Amino acid sequence: MKPTKPHLRTCLGCGRETEKRDLVRLVRGQEGEVFVDPTGKRSGRGAYVCADEACFETAVRKNRFSHALKTTIGEDDIERLRREFEDLLATDARFGSGR
Repeated sequence: MKPTKPHLRTCLGCGRETEKRDLVRLVRGQEGEVFVDPTGKRSGRGAYVCADEACFETAVRKNRFSHALKTTIGEDDIERLRREFEDLLATDARFGSGR
């Protein structure tokens, strides 16, 4: 049986290509709302960023979330996403909980 290839994705912040399970997924849902997807499986247009606050901030500064998700993201949404992102990093064992 042929081994499967890893599912590679690119971080919007640093541009590093890695397996998608090592990245945090942000998704734009059907109603246009943008949120952090802790499971990585919710339906909608997704974008990935390393589990690092510096990569998240770089993606925000360069407006990469809006471009990748093909939507306009306001400052209030960015603040909410930042809190969701930080909460995920603090609680999810995949990303080294207890930072």
